[in-house]
Amino acid sequence: MLYYTQLIYINEGAEQLFHSFEDKVLPLLANHNGELVYRIRPDEKSFIASSRELPYEIHLVTFESRSDFENYIKDPARLAFTELKNNSVEKIVLIEGVKIG
Repeated sequence: MLYYTQLIYINEGAEQLFHSFEDKVLPLLANHNGELVYRIRPDEKSFIASSRELPYEIHLVTFESRSDFENYIKDPARLAFTELKNNSVEKIVLIEGVKIG
């Protein structure tokens, strides 16, 4: 099992466009052995300390394998909404990890 954390930074004023993208692509996770564990939209009070700008959303997603993750990223149904993503997202920081213990 692999864990992917995304720190998602969106363009100012693009919240609804971003939500539309997410509404279309998140249901596709299950087609690739993926699961959205957490989708967090923290406010400034949620951060105890920070040395960088704060993300709009934080996602924790699991996949059974790296190939499942890669197949999700390349899924034609997901790629059909790339323009929504490109017009709403400034940047994404992706962190891959595994369960310890």
